[in-house]
Amino acid sequence: MFKDARNAQILFLSLFLGLGVNTRDWTIKPEFIIAVIGTCLLTQGLMIGLQQLNSQSLQVGDFNKASLSSWKSAVITALGLCLLLRANSETTMILAGVCAIASKFILHYRGKHFFNPANFGIITALTLTSDAWVSPGQWGTESWYFLLFLGLGGMILKQVGRWETSATFLATYAGLEAIRHLYLGWSFDVYTHQLMSGSLLLFALFMLTDPRSIPNASKSRIIWAISIAVLTFILQHLFFLSTAIFWALFLLSPLTLVFDEIWSNPRFIWLNYRSTQFSL
Repeated sequence: MFKDARNAQILFLSLFLGLGVNTRDWTIKPEFIIAVIGTCLLTQGLMIGLQQLNSQSLQVGDFNKASLSSWKSAVITALGLCLLLRANSETTMILAGVCAIASKFILHYRGKHFFNPANFGIITALTLTSDAWVSPGQWGTESWYFLLFLGLGGMILKQVGRWETSATFLATYAGLEAIRHLYLGWSFDVYTHQLMSGSLLLFALFMLTDPRSIPNASKSRIIWAISIAVLTFILQHLFFLSTAIFWALFLLSPLTLVFDEIWSNPRFIWLNYRSTQFSL
């Protein structure tokens, strides 16, 4: 079942969504969840169909295989939006879903998209609408959430081989926060309270490590993760942005293309699907 890491990711993200709704009293409506998932799947199908029309070399069998592969990525994007984005209007959530999936097909270079789809959808909704928001503290700071996210996220990272990205980001961000807390003379409890945020771990383990949109080489991923952690720290404490982690990833995502040119490395391909053009 878990030969393809996306199967595990869909299962775990669905589990997190169920936990959030049932144990954290989230206000997200069931119809919003259905609308986002349906929108992402429909947009994915339409974009692949347009690519088929524009490609003279693609065979029908290749298209069917691409569709079977790509629906998993669309569901993962939809679940990410449901976990992190909140809105008063169903239309806003649908807009986020359409922009998230479309970004993979429109904003790419040499067949590689460089924006995380869910992150792009979140930033689009925050920028273009007035009723969208992200609640970084929606998971609270209970230790069992921390252990659950860390354990299940670690299983996926072991499969896709991108653990150093999360580890570098968390270590850098934790180090910067430690220096700040020592400078301000705050207690250790305040420090641990801030780092044990469920939303921070979801971002670091599941969004920051998307193997299809991050740098290909391990060295470049480490530098990239450090840069995102530093920018997150600056945006959060100098500009007082509660959504700093999402803006940091969005602003630095184009660096992926630069790092891939400097440190060349084979592009990640999902297991059992060899088409780089349609493995989205």
